[in-house]
Amino acid sequence: MFGYVAGLPAFLAYFVFGLVLYGLFTWVYTALTPHKEITLIRAGNPAAVVAFLGAILGFSLPLSSAAANSVSLVDFLIWAVIGALAQILAFFVASKTMTRLHERITDGEIAAGIWGAGIALSVGILNAACMTY
Repeated sequence: MFGYVAGLPAFLAYFVFGLVLYGLFTWVYTALTPHKEITLIRAGNPAAVVAFLGAILGFSLPLSSAAANSVSLVDFLIWAVIGALAQILAFFVASKTMTRLHERITDGEIAAGIWGAGIALSVGILNAACMTY
């Protein structure tokens, strides 16, 4: 019986650490983007919801890849930071490829939210694939 749960401590460590990293990512991401995601989401702005969920999912992909491939929590942390930096870069790339992206998201333009989310997911997929070493 105990052999079945031998990996439980490692699972819990990675899972809890991953949840903390989600929290840190959302805090940093929302601090760096020019629009106020949480305020917009609470106000019912669908473009903000789509864009923000794209960023979270875009971060989730490399985070899960890092958890699956890392050899320690420090290794996991290093690759999670790389994943977060890639997502922040993705937002700024999306902003350069669609004029006034943050204003359009603030105005509730769903196309802007989908564009931002699509860039974030594309970067997240590539980032996660590159972490399978």
